Amino acid sequence: MIVRPGESHSVMTLLFALKGSIIPVIWPRVLFTMLMSVMVILAEQRGIVLRFTLEAGFLTLLGLTLAIFLGFRNTVAYQRWWDGRILWGNLVIATRNLARQTQAFMPGLPVAERRRLIGDVIGFVHALRHHLRGTDPDADLRRWLSPSVYALAMASPNRPNTVLGTLSQAYAQSARASGTDSILLAAMDREIGELSHVLGGCERIRNTPIPFAYILLLHRTVYAYCFILPFCLYGPLGWLTPIAVGLLAYTFFGLDAIGTQIEDPFDMLANDLPLDALSRTIEINVLSLLGEADLPSPLEPKDCVLS
Repeated sequence: MIVRPGESHSVMTLLFALKGSIIPVIWPRVLFTMLMSVMVILAEQRGIVLRFTLEAGFLTLLGLTLAIFLGFRNTVAYQRWWDGRILWGNLVIATRNLARQTQAFMPGLPVAERRRLIGDVIGFVHALRHHLRGTDPDADLRRWLSPSVYALAMASPNRPNTVLGTLSQAYAQSARASGTDSILLAAMDREIGELSHVLGGCERIRNTPIPFAYILLLHRTVYAYCFILPFCLYGPLGWLTPIAVGLLAYTFFGLDAIGTQIEDPFDMLANDLPLDALSRTIEINVLSLLGEADLPSPLEPKDCVLS
């Protein structure tokens, strides 16, 4: 996620910032349309026959239709991004509640046992992050999970779900061993259920892309629109055509590319959710509730990107 505290709306940032901009992704396409505009003008001036031109009305109707489709697609993509952020916000709340309840509801449980339970909670968070991103979880799971849970998780096709199953069993056993009331155990189990809800919601977003036929139609229409722009504009604009084409191509190619980037909010692109930072925040929160003094430091943006 792009983080520019204190300067996000400055004129210099808005005009010249490249980090977080879509320009590094789309500049070859924009440049190609501008060069094509130059070729169209040169062909017309050198007498090479261009027997067809397109009326501005056609360009207007197609551009309006395309803008509506792009707006709808980007709204859907942003909704997926925001749903992912809500789910991870719920994860932060549920882990805090679970750590607080572990400390308050099971005072008779040895400190090492409470630390083990919370370690498995943190391990679930890391397992979920790696599960969504398709990255290797070995180092994080080995650090936080107990050896038996680590072995089960690494052998499972769905590691966070396996960690969640063992976590529920561990809380039930610890509650019985410490004499915790069943009503209090039910309260803790509700928070574990919330972790399961977060897992299912994130998997729903991750495994259900926007229908491919819709994306294909949108991509093709964007390219077709940008490539016919020179034939609509070179008559009235002349040598200003490449500039006008570049601005319009930047807008439409950019909107298309932004929707593609945020469609999967759990990826590791600059505009995706900062799952590493959220995982670190959860570590700090739950460990501080246990009274730990040696807390990890919050992750800071690197080159304006919070991962």
